Amino acid sequence: MPSIKIPRKSTDFDMTPFVDVAFLILTFFMLATKFKPPEPVEVTTPNSVSADQLEEKDAILITMDKDNKVFFTVTLQSNEDQGVFDAIIQKINTDKNLGLTNAEMANFRKTMFIGVPFTQLKSLLDVPSDQQKEVKQPGIPVDTTGGELTYWVQAAISAFAGKQVSYMIKGDDNAKFPTFDNVIQALKRNEQFKYNLITSPEAPPPGTELYKQRQQALQGGKK
Repeated sequence: MPSIKIPRKSTDFDMTPFVDVAFLILTFFMLATKFKPPEPVEVTTPNSVSADQLEEKDAILITMDKDNKVFFTVTLQSNEDQGVFDAIIQKINTDKNLGLTNAEMANFRKTMFIGVPFTQLKSLLDVPSDQQKEVKQPGIPVDTTGGELTYWVQAAISAFAGKQVSYMIKGDDNAKFPTFDNVIQALKRNEQFKYNLITSPEAPPPGTELYKQRQQALQGGKK
């Protein structure tokens, strides 16, 4: 009985559709990914164990570096809310009679952080934003009454009117407690008594309830 020959099929595949899909996925991630902005101040935060993670939303961020210099900035949940920056700097300019020009106030939108007294603010905002990192900022003056930081917080609260705002403090592990206490006074003077401390995450000790919860979550994710 004659044998039946099975026709051979080509093992070659047309990879063009796969390449198209790969480029579509790559394009999606390039357009949708939100990159973390560079840190305005070099800070080594202390470690802590926490079950909560801070959400990215409208926030007032106060930073203390290892030399106890205090810096102020705000973060926005949406890039469409840039008017918050304008409202802050306009209130500061009016309340403190700083005589800032429109160009200097417009530069505030691009300024990553403020760490100068009011007397030096005009000089800082006169520097292009991409060159401000070369400026050695002495820090915002704070004291037992909150100092000038009180007015920055006040202006930010006014600019965020009607929105839910988070208050965050990020302090270096070597920052001194008196500086931290002065920062708290600036918040209290604005009747803000709840705030988040930004720390470096640390694994919970084995045997604790949080440790067990995370282990169960990991095991559930592997199923």
